[in-house]
Amino acid sequence: MATVTDREVAALRGAAHPLTGSAADYDPLLELVGDARFVLLGEATHGSAEFYEERARITQRLIEEKGFTAVAVEADWPDARRVNRYVRGEGGDPDGRAALSGFARFPAWMWRNTSVLDFVEWLRKHNDAAGAGGHPGKAGFYGLDLYSLFTSIQEVLRYLDQVDPVAAQETRRRYACFDHYGEDSQHYGYAASIGMSESCQQGVQAALQDLQQRAFDYMQAEGAGGAAPEDAFFYAQQNARLVKNAEEYYRTMFRGRISSWNLRDSHMAETLDALARHLSREGKPARIVVWEHNSHVGDARATEIGRQGEWNVGELARKAYGPDACLIGFSTYHGRVTAASEWDGPAEHKHVRPGMPGSYEHLLHSVGIERFFLPLRDPGPARDLLMDERLERAIGVLYLPRSERHSHYFMAQLPRQFDALIHIDRTSAVTPLDATSGWHSSEPPETYPQGL
Repeated sequence: MATVTDREVAALRGAAHPLTGSAADYDPLLELVGDARFVLLGEATHGSAEFYEERARITQRLIEEKGFTAVAVEADWPDARRVNRYVRGEGGDPDGRAALSGFARFPAWMWRNTSVLDFVEWLRKHNDAAGAGGHPGKAGFYGLDLYSLFTSIQEVLRYLDQVDPVAAQETRRRYACFDHYGEDSQHYGYAASIGMSESCQQGVQAALQDLQQRAFDYMQAEGAGGAAPEDAFFYAQQNARLVKNAEEYYRTMFRGRISSWNLRDSHMAETLDALARHLSREGKPARIVVWEHNSHVGDARATEIGRQGEWNVGELARKAYGPDACLIGFSTYHGRVTAASEWDGPAEHKHVRPGMPGSYEHLLHSVGIERFFLPLRDPGPARDLLMDERLERAIGVLYLPRSERHSHYFMAQLPRQFDALIHIDRTSAVTPLDATSGWHSSEPPETYPQGL
């Protein structure tokens, strides 16, 4: 159904809350959040500045007005740890740009960009004002993802070298089976999956179990790296858990997309739960904001991908926390995006084609409001209209406009996927902190439809 009727436009306009840049823009969103402990904020691309900036605006209000104390993002645990130390005034980095330099792996622009830098500096100022030490008003910055296999190995060993050198020696022996792969995780996964090499599975599981069994003793030791003992142990334990899960992830990634996707999102949901338990103090449950792609935070059960067997963080959060989880999606109709054309390729400054007829993006564009917040939880004409399954676009770190329908669209039911949606009709590309001349030169004008 490509044609949008006046009745449909009227229904959506009646439910939409325009975003004008005023301080009250997100009052309806905070009311929707209520007492929820987990607010999952999505993005329709990994490279649109407005998604980062609006998530930052929402997160600032959640921290200041509702007492949220953590931002958990689609990034690696050890890389985010460096930012966490900076925003809490604990690290040696002189500024946010230096703290973000840990994000060196592709796609570095996801977190090394000017929008994230602005938020990190705001978070540092907020925490400085909240007081010294472990004041409950401080908010941290944490990573949920599992790509940092070799960095996490180094972090586990660094911790054990400080608190238990004998255990460090044994753990080195267990992790040594990765030494043949030159820190190439995919090479290890391929070799192990086809039987060319012995799996490291038993060793990484044993390393995690040993660490957990000695938790009491380690938490009596002096904190590693100047951190409180319980925080240092938690950080090391999460790295050891990441090594175990990443080993399995890379070993299964050649068996098919669904198996590896489910393993990755299960790890992120498990990390979120562990973080919430760690940060909860004296009977006061922690409240956490999550920044991830729509494909992770929207309930997978409402999509064709979910029907194929995939689950994601949003689905797992709803199952685990019920109404304590609030899922917010983002969408855009057209504009620009920072993305690559191939994995490990350079960041490029690309045109985003207009949303396809028959898509949610095309329908929301027809509303005629540049930016708006749309609640989806309560019954009404707008929700009824959006319950009709439509195409939905997802642009990740790659954007392939020549195969856009195949590469970037899937069928979904928006009101079952999210509790609310933020639509920004035209978006601009996020600016990398390390933008190359190729990014600055942009790409030539679209040749659509000849480009197909």
